[in-house]
Amino acid sequence: MLSIFRRLMKSEQGATAIEYTLIAALISVAAIVAFRSVGTSVTNLMSNVAAAM
Repeated sequence: MLSIFRRLMKSEQGATAIEYTLIAALISVAAIVAFRSVGTSVTNLMSNVAAAM
């Protein structure tokens, strides 16, 4: 596993792959945070609707 990582670090393609992986990870974290926020808002909205009924 370490040898694969070393080869990736030496090549340009490896550096690019690592950069894209980091970008994808950051986008994933941002999406999870956004979905949790929206989910909380939807839950509150549905609770209010259920209480009003």
